[in-house]
Amino acid sequence: MEYVTAVPHPRSEAPGSARAGRMSLAVALLCGAVGAAVALLATRQRWSEGTATVAGGPFPLTARGSDVTGVPAALAIVGLAALVAVFAVRRAGRFMVAGLLALSGAGTVAAALLGASDSTALDEQAARASGDTSATVETLTHTAWPYVAAVGGALLLLAGLLALRYGRLWPGMSGRYERNGTPRPRRRAQAAVDPDRPEELWKALDRGEDPTGA
Repeated sequence: MEYVTAVPHPRSEAPGSARAGRMSLAVALLCGAVGAAVALLATRQRWSEGTATVAGGPFPLTARGSDVTGVPAALAIVGLAALVAVFAVRRAGRFMVAGLLALSGAGTVAAALLGASDSTALDEQAARASGDTSATVETLTHTAWPYVAAVGGALLLLAGLLALRYGRLWPGMSGRYERNGTPRPRRRAQAAVDPDRPEELWKALDRGEDPTGA
């Protein structure tokens, strides 16, 4: 008589978990690296431009992302460092670093979007150029680079969320030296060398052993 059990077989879930771990790892690495690079590149580009009246005529002004705000670039570096550190820690430490990665991405997005309409940097340039502390920029326009930086932050955020969700399945830096956390078996003690057999003496010397047993 055959019996049917409702207990799931654990082996059927292992391949799926391993596949999800590999896929999420690849996507997180790609998103994190590309996101940080895009955010850093975007902060070096022109975010806004305008003019100021100097000596009765228009004077062109431009501001790069780093002039508007240094937050996206700083958080992109922090996120990139957190992406690397994810593999150096385990368990609770990995969860915390993954959270830092996600927060770095979210902060990059927020700072970039706030900087997309910020005119403070150009107002300061207009005041210096005109010599009037109350002067402000005229004909202010913005480029698309702040939104490009926001996209980079979104990729960092995605990498952090993947690390939070699947990080427990990812290997660590020392994973190749461990086998499921089990201690390595001890090497068998070498058999005593027979002094009457010269070939065994030479083999013992090649292994770095003392054939005399002293």
